[in-house]
Amino acid sequence: MSLTPLHILVDDREDRTSIAMRLAASGEVRITRKRLKTGDYLIEGRVIAERKRIPDFLASLCDGRPFRQAYRLANCGLRGLMIIEGSGSEWKQTGIHRAAIQGALLTLGIVFDLQILRAMDEAETSRILLLAARQICRSARSSIRRPGWRPRAKRGRQLFILTSLSGVGATRALALLNHFGSVERVLSAPQADLLGIEGIGPRTAIAIRDAVSEDLTFYK
Repeated sequence: MSLTPLHILVDDREDRTSIAMRLAASGEVRITRKRLKTGDYLIEGRVIAERKRIPDFLASLCDGRPFRQAYRLANCGLRGLMIIEGSGSEWKQTGIHRAAIQGALLTLGIVFDLQILRAMDEAETSRILLLAARQICRSARSSIRRPGWRPRAKRGRQLFILTSLSGVGATRALALLNHFGSVERVLSAPQADLLGIEGIGPRTAIAIRDAVSEDLTFYK
């Protein structure tokens, strides 16, 4: 147990669940309720977590919502976590192909750099959030410098996202960012505008549009 209370800020729309109550009942967590612009739970001011029930997650694939949410998580300046909650049998109830689900999860993890965790129910989600808060607090108190993870400046995060796109290396990512000014504008740019950037040919432009297109009917 931590020496000082752990702090988790909970989006007020999550009050319909038992998660905040379970966290408070642990005796370790101080809960603050607030309307969050991004995510559902802000853990120790360092990690933002989005909770998705499996049926909601699968239904939202058809309109691209998970990717828009992932984009916001990736650009909020904090580490992003997505908790997908529900039993294994729920994955099969919508008829979406397994390969499509795996592709979506890979996109969230690799392109948007999100940590994806599974939880069976609200009780397990509560435990995940509590463990995350404990580990964040423990690492903050530790004097050991761990290699590999460092806070990144916003421009560095923007370039990181763009270089995850097919055919976009560091030079092309920089050219795209300099021209359009933000990742959002790059991802929403028409193919013709992408072709106007030095180093972006038809194949790369098509790959960028395919990667960010919200038309996910091919997943069915």
